[in-house]
Amino acid sequence: MGLGDKIKNKAQEVSGKIKEGVGDATDNEDLQAEGVKDQAAASAKQAGEHIKDAAKDVKDDLNK
Repeated sequence: MGLGDKIKNKAQEVSGKIKEGVGDATDNEDLQAEGVKDQAAASAKQAGEHIKDAAKDVKDDLNK
């Protein structure tokens, strides 16, 4: 994955943390849940990127 995708995913994770924190501070359960959901989505995307990066590394090692 490209650097731009990694930055977008990290931004989504940070945004989720902020939403969760604001939701906690204001007793807004919907905002808190949305923040948790955003963080989970970002983590899943990042995990997928790590798998793709590892597969690429293995492929590159085999082609040496």
